[in-house]
Amino acid sequence: MFSAFANTLKVKELRGKLLVALGIIALCRLAANIPCPGIDSHALKLYFEKNSQMTSSFMGMFDLFSGGAMHQFAVATLGIMPYISASIIMQLLIPVMPSLEKMAREGDVGRQKITQYTRYLTVIICLVQGSMAAMAMMNPQRLGLPAPDQNFPLILHPGTPFVLMTVIMLTCGTMLLMWLGEQITKYGIGNGASIIITIGIVSRMPQAFYSLYDMAASGSTFSGQRFKGVQALILMLLFVLVTAATIALTQAQRRIPIQMAKKIVGFNKMKGGSTYMPLKVNFSGVMPIIFASAILMFPSMVLQWIPNLLPESMSSASDFFRYLSRFFVYGTSGYLFIYGLLVVLFSYFWVANQFNPLQISENLKKEGAYVPGIRPGKPTAEFLDNTMTRITLAGALFLTGLALFPMLLTKGLNINHMVTSFFGGTSLLIIVGVMLDTLSQMESHLLMRNYDGFLKKGKLRSRRR
Repeated sequence: MFSAFANTLKVKELRGKLLVALGIIALCRLAANIPCPGIDSHALKLYFEKNSQMTSSFMGMFDLFSGGAMHQFAVATLGIMPYISASIIMQLLIPVMPSLEKMAREGDVGRQKITQYTRYLTVIICLVQGSMAAMAMMNPQRLGLPAPDQNFPLILHPGTPFVLMTVIMLTCGTMLLMWLGEQITKYGIGNGASIIITIGIVSRMPQAFYSLYDMAASGSTFSGQRFKGVQALILMLLFVLVTAATIALTQAQRRIPIQMAKKIVGFNKMKGGSTYMPLKVNFSGVMPIIFASAILMFPSMVLQWIPNLLPESMSSASDFFRYLSRFFVYGTSGYLFIYGLLVVLFSYFWVANQFNPLQISENLKKEGAYVPGIRPGKPTAEFLDNTMTRITLAGALFLTGLALFPMLLTKGLNINHMVTSFFGGTSLLIIVGVMLDTLSQMESHLLMRNYDGFLKKGKLRSRRR
């Protein structure tokens, strides 16, 4: 395997793609470390150190996809998440809007139009999220965040000019990351947007390992609970097992046998053959976790904000809303139940929107292919739908366990969320999925030039074979 990695530098085209990707990644990390104008970096650092627990709840998603840029309120604070959100929205709108569905069938011209609409939607999302981020810096209490120290204000000169300037800076930062991601896809290796997100997540890994080492050396967690070196070794073993399980979930598939009918063209007889249709167990990927996390970011804040708007005469209603907000507090039993339920529901929602058994059965019928023992047409569609429903249930339950595992570790062992986030959930799924996809593309370049892949010895194959 290591010889195969060395062989990637021997292929000129692949070496150039890797250098382009690495150079763009360096620019993305630079953008994540340049603070926006008007921010007191020292006061912001003290604020996050004092309120470190909030990164595991309300603002954890932004911190995850920005690669820690939020802690410095950098130009890339919003990260590439607005572009990902816009892409997801467009994918969900294509099946329900005839005009977009027609564009999707027009080939490259239609896809270019959809891409352009996605960029416009990205700008709109950036303007909204940038405004919220700028106002949160001036007055964090508006979003239900802790108040900063009065002796260390986060903003040097708060006001409307700061909001406008910050919105422009954050929007430009996201659009720059979006453009850099497209350059990685075009001139580099792998999917650019996914690689930028992955690098942002991986950039926090050294700090997470240092925190784990610091807890083992000091013998206690950040909350004062005892923590021994044996527990650190057990956590490392758990990390390996969870990573292996995540890879198995990502690669798992149900193979549906397909029989191709015999065809005769002219005087040549083309015999039909047998193949299979792979149905992924985790068809929805990381999307259910992202959707569930994004939705649960707001109910607690809204339910705590409503009682402040109600008059004192409606104290019973205020108490009711405060009681409801307890179910949405990160790490509580109610939060875990609702979060797990949403992951399962969104798994089926994504499959229902992206997997079309009727269209697949019609395509098989046109190609003269069929599932052995199943009649073509509607019976094939029903068979595929029932099969996908069963394997989606298994994948959704496994995905739910993977999403809840970091929270259970944080709650049970009182370990920093930055450490436990690598034991499952969004972080691990994105890292595994993107790494497997990138390695697959690199391996295809090696095999095309008579090199062995990553699972064999990296020797140059004989060209006489």
